Amino acid sequence: MLHDMLSKYLNSIEVYVRKLDKVYVERYEEEIITNTRVNLRIRIRFMTGSLLEINEAVVAKSDSIIHLNYRYHFQDGNNNLVFRYDNAPHFPKFVNFPNHRHGPDDVSDASKPSIEEIIEEAVFTEKKLK
Repeated sequence: MLHDMLSKYLNSIEVYVRKLDKVYVERYEEEIITNTRVNLRIRIRFMTGSLLEINEAVVAKSDSIIHLNYRYHFQDGNNNLVFRYDNAPHFPKFVNFPNHRHGPDDVSDASKPSIEEIIEEAVFTEKKLK
């Protein structure tokens, strides 16, 4: 049986994604590794062809959710990077190491955003891309 905290976490994300308007969910996959670990993969396609890819490996420990790794990648309809957040450990001088944000022309220090915040940023950015 999946850890209660993971069940609640996954359910909240699924509910949020289901409420999205004017998008097509190309992929929604919850891969249960153990009762305390899950990999989540989501692909959300916008009407303009932009794509938001969400990948997480999460575990439940005590009373919290720990993100082992994550990658939130948003690209426009021409496959150009708009932004990507991840925790690959290749910018050790950042204050929030290993968390960071890639833009089209730079990489900056960033805290890990929630999936809801990522989707909101993609929706807001998508409106500007039209």
